[in-house]
Amino acid sequence: MHGQSCSRPLQASCARKAAPARFWAALWLVMLAPASAYAAGGAFVVDDAEIAKPGECKVESWIALASNHDLQAITQPSCVVQLGIPMEVTGSFARVRSDDVWQTQVGPKIKINILPVETGKIGIGLVDQPAWDGATGQYLYNMLFVPLTFQLNDNFRINLNVGWQSDGVNRVDDVYWGGGFEWNFVKPVTLIGEAFGLAGPTVDPIGVTEPRAQLGLRVTPKDNFDIDLIYGRNVGGENANWFTLGLNVRF
Repeated sequence: MHGQSCSRPLQASCARKAAPARFWAALWLVMLAPASAYAAGGAFVVDDAEIAKPGECKVESWIALASNHDLQAITQPSCVVQLGIPMEVTGSFARVRSDDVWQTQVGPKIKINILPVETGKIGIGLVDQPAWDGATGQYLYNMLFVPLTFQLNDNFRINLNVGWQSDGVNRVDDVYWGGGFEWNFVKPVTLIGEAFGLAGPTVDPIGVTEPRAQLGLRVTPKDNFDIDLIYGRNVGGENANWFTLGLNVRF
């Protein structure tokens, strides 16, 4: 899930000793690289319940441009570490432009798997993702939600999300909801679609509480990286059209 505004993420979302070193190495490389350089993961908002094995790392990066000229450039390096239980630890770095106002958002993301994702069964996870303003240190938001994954077969799965979002700027809490599918209809291409939104005492314009949606193609030419091409509508709560290019690398 990636941060998408100046106040809230849905507004205009190791067992081996080498893993910590690999995480910080990945983090350093990403900080040196341009921001334009997200399973659904990557630039998709609706998350699945799955995490990788301890010691495995990835970097998910994307750039998204809206028809109203809003922009997101986001990168998220992460590794799965063994801290009592396997835990996916992510550093999120976002540069966003909303209504010609620029902001840098930073924060961690912690994800655990409670029930494994298996064919014919329900996988369950838990995700917590807070964020702060990188320039002022102001607390922006926190998202705590449960991802559910229904693996129908090797080529098709459904993801559902439900949780809570705290807005640190406007001092309101909302229910976060989302649902999506992943269909690997032909190798190496996966069709991914999702709808998501907020429900609650939001103080923002009407677009923020209206449903948002994205549909995209994920091309996986090799097992260790994906290219995402995505079209979205009202992704940041501003009733604009979004076009996203993403790159996900695993190692």
